[in-house]
Amino acid sequence: MRRTGAALAALVLAGAGLGAAATAANAAPAATPYTTACPTGWGSGDKGGATSGAVPLANVRTGRHDCFDRMVFDVPGGDSVGYSVRYVDRLAQIATGDRIPVGGGAVLDVRVGAPGYDPETGSPTYPGQVGRTLPGVDVSGYRTFRDTRFAGSFEGETQIGLGVRARLPFRVFRLSGQVVVDVAHTWTGSR
Repeated sequence: MRRTGAALAALVLAGAGLGAAATAANAAPAATPYTTACPTGWGSGDKGGATSGAVPLANVRTGRHDCFDRMVFDVPGGDSVGYSVRYVDRLAQIATGDRIPVGGGAVLDVRVGAPGYDPETGSPTYPGQVGRTLPGVDVSGYRTFRDTRFAGSFEGETQIGLGVRARLPFRVFRLSGQVVVDVAHTWTGSR
């Protein structure tokens, strides 16, 4: 009998404590922890399909976000630009098959259906040089991106090697006149 009474008293006291905690929680909201969840479920499998196009590439730029690093291909007027993005063991140039070294723990072969030249005149629209880092793009200090390499433009498509820290989940999508590649910082969905 004594054990049952002690257990009942402990439950009553615990319940009173929970009520006080609930009242305190209603009075002042708790701070949001830094580990707020990030989107997950992107996976690391191949994304995209056909990539040949006639609208020229104007620019490639990158940005840092809380949950991912981003690469944006600007293709003004190219609202339905094709793309193909996949992890590769090594980057091989589409025109020649030559290997292009890309730094990082893993390499994404990014192909966008927009040539780096005007198809009518042959004049360059994007100043990339094969085997070199992307002009105007500096990924030092990024959590995921490690290196970028221009692999060239050939038959209506531009190829970029994107070196990342490790094989991480990524997504690819189109916006008006843009192709966007996001690579997550982690697999777990935490910052």
